[in-house]
Amino acid sequence: MKLYERLRLLLEPFVQSHYHFVRKRLRQIVPSFSARPKVLDVGGRESPYTLGIDADIVLSELPREKDIQHDLYLGLTPEIIETLLKRRSNISEIIIDDMTQSQFAENSFDCILAVEVLEHVEEDAKFLSEVHRVLKPGGIFLMTTPNGDHIPNTNPDHKRHYKRSELEQLLSDKFIGVDVVYSVRTGQLLNLGWVRRFSYKRPFITMVGGLANALNLVRSLPRSTKQNIHTAHLIAMARKDTVANN
Repeated sequence: MKLYERLRLLLEPFVQSHYHFVRKRLRQIVPSFSARPKVLDVGGRESPYTLGIDADIVLSELPREKDIQHDLYLGLTPEIIETLLKRRSNISEIIIDDMTQSQFAENSFDCILAVEVLEHVEEDAKFLSEVHRVLKPGGIFLMTTPNGDHIPNTNPDHKRHYKRSELEQLLSDKFIGVDVVYSVRTGQLLNLGWVRRFSYKRPFITMVGGLANALNLVRSLPRSTKQNIHTAHLIAMARKDTVANN
């Protein structure tokens, strides 16, 4: 494990609550495979969610070309790719790819992760069809998206925010074992942790943000549920059937 990874793991208690819930799911999923799994992180960019996970990680992302991608820090650049490969030990490949028309062969991955990605995709059904195609039979798809039952869509790059029932239906068209839950309490603690990003140049702001994240994690722990109580995200898990279907 590289120094960057060790430092990031030391800071885990102070990162956003959403990170913890995704990591918890990944840590449950990865040991369920008989061999070291191959995981595709779609739209992963800097990919903190797969940090230190015992798997071969492939990152795929669109190139950063549009002005809105620059403004919202979306997409990959050659500089980001170079930095990621220096910092991370479990990334096997970084691929420029569009998941609505993916270059990956079918049945390529044991697990596919898409954290806060689907809301950016115009052709969401096509995206999910490609996820299904490149997953191995029995493979697991783990994704998150803003909670459309509670969070209004004010992001200029978000095509939609899904209600829980809408996301369940969309995933059920392709996958089995679909489970969608609400996650992460909204409120001032979440806002403090989001705005005050980690930076060694701003130690006081970093400390405030980290403390807010830690407190909001405790506050959110009993709230990963199917009851919408002022929650910011939906976390969904689904499986590709072992019997081939299109």
